[in-house]
Amino acid sequence: MKEFVTSQVQVRLPSRRRIWPFIVFALVIEVLFSFVSEKVTLGPHWFSIAVSVAILIAFIVALVIDNPSWIRRLYLLLIFILTVKLTSSVVFLVFQLFKNSTQGKQLFIDAGLLWIVNILIFALWYWGLDQGGEQCRYDNEASPSDLLFPQMTTTSPMWKTWMPAFTDYLFLSFNTSTAFSPTDTLFLSKKMKVLLMSQASISLVIVAVLAAHAVGS
Repeated sequence: MKEFVTSQVQVRLPSRRRIWPFIVFALVIEVLFSFVSEKVTLGPHWFSIAVSVAILIAFIVALVIDNPSWIRRLYLLLIFILTVKLTSSVVFLVFQLFKNSTQGKQLFIDAGLLWIVNILIFALWYWGLDQGGEQCRYDNEASPSDLLFPQMTTTSPMWKTWMPAFTDYLFLSFNTSTAFSPTDTLFLSKKMKVLLMSQASISLVIVAVLAAHAVGS
């Protein structure tokens, strides 16, 4: 019985330790948002930060008491809120371009920050949804792959036990924002294709704003 419990702990602990990218990058995203002009945000920065911190505290509590359902709900809730915030900021950015009420330097800064935030938010989406999320992948409860990485298609023995890490999803998200499409990874599920289209569209609008402002300057 003791061996069974020990083996269970050994299986579950890695997945809990691997949740750290969500906490770190959610805070990084809020820090980046705090440097964006409030002319292109839904409300004051302090309110958004307070909401995110409150959700992160609840998330850590759920992590400590090992409640998988609440871990996932809080994860998806915060990413959804950050996505809404990003989308609204991009819309306001376009309005600022036509209103000409924002200085050129600040517009470039806002657009650059939102472009980086776009990469980080969708990296968290891909990381949290692929195969049911990080916990499912490392607790041997993964659902069918939503993304097909190159390492999954090779027959080389050295990649036989390979599993995607957060860096792989960050790389995928970066490629999507720069090339407006995936480069070496296949999107298999409908939800991932919707995320891909959303991220590429947001990135395209940001780049278009920068180009339009450069031409009009």
